[in-house]
Amino acid sequence: MTYILQHLVSLLLPVTVLIIVPLLIEPHMVPTSGFQLVAGLVVVLLGLFVMAQTILTFIRIGKGTLAPWSPTRKLIVGGMYAYVRNPMILGVITVLLGESIAFGSMSILTWAALVFLINTVYFIFSEEPGLEKRFGDEYREYKRKVPRWIPRLRPWKPL
Repeated sequence: MTYILQHLVSLLLPVTVLIIVPLLIEPHMVPTSGFQLVAGLVVVLLGLFVMAQTILTFIRIGKGTLAPWSPTRKLIVGGMYAYVRNPMILGVITVLLGESIAFGSMSILTWAALVFLINTVYFIFSEEPGLEKRFGDEYREYKRKVPRWIPRLRPWKPL
């Protein structure tokens, strides 16, 4: 599979989580009006910004994709990763929260909570042990210094 095709295929995951599933669980979405709609759109844009920055970091620094079947070849500790270990999923959850606000949807809010729980379990039992095997002490130090979900106020820099 070509490099560009790998990146396009890796976008299937966020497209499914952010667009397809919300449309399936909330097929007749109607945007709210006024402040709630604007607030939701601002939150969506914030999440998309975090996702875009993360994807660019994956490509530029990690030399891989965001998909588990085509992981990065290098441990990424810069960019958004200097603040939080899982900025991509944090961006995804932020977009879902924005969608739930913009559409006034408890179903999408519940989906966001489920995405958070599924990813937390996946990270604890699969991804983090795999990263420890691949990157050893470098990852263990990063894991000790950078939180999984709540971003640091200042970026972490390895010694």
